Amino acid sequence: MINTNIKLLLVEDHKLMRFGLKSLFEEQDGLEVASEAQNGKDAIEKYKTTHPDVTLMDIGLPDMSGIEAAKQILELNTNAKIIMLTSHLSEEEVVDSIKSGACAYVMKDINTDILRMIIQTIKDGAMWIDPLAVPILRDKNQGVIPQRQMSRAMFRQQHADLTQREYEVLKLIVEGKSNNEIAEELTISSHTAKAHVCNIIQKLLVDDRTQAAVKALKEGLV
Repeated sequence: MINTNIKLLLVEDHKLMRFGLKSLFEEQDGLEVASEAQNGKDAIEKYKTTHPDVTLMDIGLPDMSGIEAAKQILELNTNAKIIMLTSHLSEEEVVDSIKSGACAYVMKDINTDILRMIIQTIKDGAMWIDPLAVPILRDKNQGVIPQRQMSRAMFRQQHADLTQREYEVLKLIVEGKSNNEIAEELTISSHTAKAHVCNIIQKLLVDDRTQAAVKALKEGLV
């Protein structure tokens, strides 16, 4: 029987955190921790031997930064899928992570169901940026984000059934706004904001608001 699990390389210098993440993934169908590393040099060697589908890389490693380790892995394989993990938001690290070729920048306090979804979408070729980091990249995006698969004009053409208001709501979803915050921003009721979000999810053929944000970023809408 063919193993269809997503093979993970878990890079984390804190043993307790590494154990917790490994235990979490072992409880998830479709995910498998194929190897672990506690520093950058070890991560590079483990990548060479295990060829993981996705690497989860802590940025704060003892011997070199996770960003530097990611760069060296991507020199070995330009198609490597790397998710950068961090416990704090840093403008420099956000920009450097994406410039390095990493596919995602994720805060460690993320919901576990969302993390699983991110791993799957990264495996499938997407990018994912924590909503808290989106404003940084939007302000700094002068060649930071790689060329998208689809132009904004083409995205709009293929999703022409989204109304102008729904585009406004989608932009706020990408920024991580809640329904109440969207309602306040656009001066509409929470009920109306929720209805717009539901319509966007249906029209983009995704399962939830997080996937809607991922798709919008991947296809270059924002």
